[in-house]
Amino acid sequence: MKHLRILSLVLFVLHCNTSPTGRKQIILVSDGEMNEMGTQAFDDLKSKTPIDTRNNTNSYVKCIVDSELGVTTDTTGVDSWEVIVFKDNTPNAFALPGGKIGVFTGMFSVAKNKDQLAAVIGHEIGHVIARHGNERVSQNQLASGSVKLLETLGKPTVAGALGMGAKFGVLLPFSRQHESEADLIGLEIMAKAGFDPRESVNLWKNMSALGGGKPNELLSTHPSDETRMKQLNQAMPKAMALFESALQSGKKPNCVM
Repeated sequence: MKHLRILSLVLFVLHCNTSPTGRKQIILVSDGEMNEMGTQAFDDLKSKTPIDTRNNTNSYVKCIVDSELGVTTDTTGVDSWEVIVFKDNTPNAFALPGGKIGVFTGMFSVAKNKDQLAAVIGHEIGHVIARHGNERVSQNQLASGSVKLLETLGKPTVAGALGMGAKFGVLLPFSRQHESEADLIGLEIMAKAGFDPRESVNLWKNMSALGGGKPNELLSTHPSDETRMKQLNQAMPKAMALFESALQSGKKPNCVM
């Protein structure tokens, strides 16, 4: 009987929740709970990781974030976003529920210009506004047969559910579907903000050049770099139209480091 109630709940929410791309979603956790989880995880990271306080790096990142948030509709209950640049050579960035964005200094050597960094940040914002972390937590709740799993989640599981990357002991990484969806949402965000969407493909060329013995796509939770570039190129005509429209409306972000 308990399982039938859970199934009924899932069928109900499947008809009520869709991602920005129109995909049906399982969302069982309130935005308030997810935002609290994101804030706690971010505060924990700030207490353990050196923060880059240089004006040039912070103003550069904040310029890109502000430009992209200016064209983004966030319906997760976040009024303002916090942006931190962390001193870490790992080429990584993330966004968390609760309006938290972190960029590692190692990303600057891979995202070689403002447009490429906008592709990274737009992708991460895409994860948040598409509620991908919520989906991961909700899916784990269903797998456990409980709707109170959040009460027993440990910090590593929370970090994984929120998509903070393998560096933080992820147990619930984003799926290939989530990654591909975030790529497309991010592409649209950066184009609307006046960043050249073509640079998203160049970003992944840079990432691919890093090598590192990545696993085969079928064994990984991330699409291969080649797949990502193919999907981005397929979506490029629409993105270029949005980009041209943004330029005509005067959106030309002057983000420099």
